[in-house]
Amino acid sequence: MNLNDCYNYNDFRKLAKKNLPAPIFHYIDGGSDDETTLKRNTESFLKCDLVPNILASVGEPDLSTNVFGKKIDMPIFLSPVAMQRLFHHDGDKASAKAAAKFGTFYSMSTMANSSIEEISNISSGPKMFQIYIHKIKGLTDNLIDRCKSSGFNAMCLTVDTVTAGNRERDHRWGFTTPPKFTLKSILSFMKRPKWTFNYLSHEKFQLSNVVHFTKKGSSIAKGVMEYINEQYDPAMSWKDAEYCIKRWGGPFAIKGVMSVEDAKRAVDIGASAILLSNHGGRQLDGSRSPFDQLPAIVEAVAGKLEIILDGGIRRGTHVLKALSLGATACSFGKGFLLALGAGGQKGVEAILQIMHDEIRRDMILLGCKNIKELSKSNIVFR
Repeated sequence: MNLNDCYNYNDFRKLAKKNLPAPIFHYIDGGSDDETTLKRNTESFLKCDLVPNILASVGEPDLSTNVFGKKIDMPIFLSPVAMQRLFHHDGDKASAKAAAKFGTFYSMSTMANSSIEEISNISSGPKMFQIYIHKIKGLTDNLIDRCKSSGFNAMCLTVDTVTAGNRERDHRWGFTTPPKFTLKSILSFMKRPKWTFNYLSHEKFQLSNVVHFTKKGSSIAKGVMEYINEQYDPAMSWKDAEYCIKRWGGPFAIKGVMSVEDAKRAVDIGASAILLSNHGGRQLDGSRSPFDQLPAIVEAVAGKLEIILDGGIRRGTHVLKALSLGATACSFGKGFLLALGAGGQKGVEAILQIMHDEIRRDMILLGCKNIKELSKSNIVFR
């Protein structure tokens, strides 16, 4: 099996599972506790159907939209994800280049393996940085100021990881950052010599944006849940969010908003967007899916800030359903990570091409010339 055999999310998942050692694959693939929310994020899209309009003289539909003050060529972009070098030795560089090629946002995690400056130098496409509130004083300001200097277009504050979710697959497979070769996992690494060779022969694994502040997670191996609980400030508040918005001074999103009350609060403190997200089902298991919560959020804050649906996206029809209910755009993480593990930059380009083609084809079938024509009239709930 190779990239030419990948036609959808499940195909990329199969190839990534073949390529990646078990601890790495299950870090991408898993969720928290019983993984109920992880499954629900995608299943929720099945609760409604699309209703097409015929003879609409669509021609070539316009897939572009505007987010964070930038026009993007398709209404979906890459969510911020940590430690992408684990999934392919080119890591964030591959993802950033692929996103730029498709004219959409690449989002950089604080826990990226490339630095803010490196990504700025290799990608001319739109870029967003994801920040956390750390216990280490000065780190937040340092990251914001470096993003300003490096020409990043937007910033988001992730607010749903004040403590780490219980990701049992990480425990079961002994996932750490950087990876440790243990008796339990060594066979899986040995069975994937190409990944192991590339990991050992390329640049050293480190959390490039924070390595000058802490060695934990770079030269000192840590479980991700342990790292989060040690490094991130569990006392983070709305005052911290408001401070970051003011210091950044540009398009700013709050990532991890799920309640109507929090969406309204985001408006009040000056956020320009929210990412409606439950962290891909990796934090609070049993929580509501972003798509299920979307109508209430749209009713409360539509027109006051941009609403990005993040979670469960597998198909172009999922994107169109979210846009029809009022989302500004969508973002996805698991899908492009599996594609990265399946084939590096070419893999990410392949899944973005598939998403582009599905959205284009389905807009024609729906009878919509552009994103603005999508509306509730395209949707019927069962």
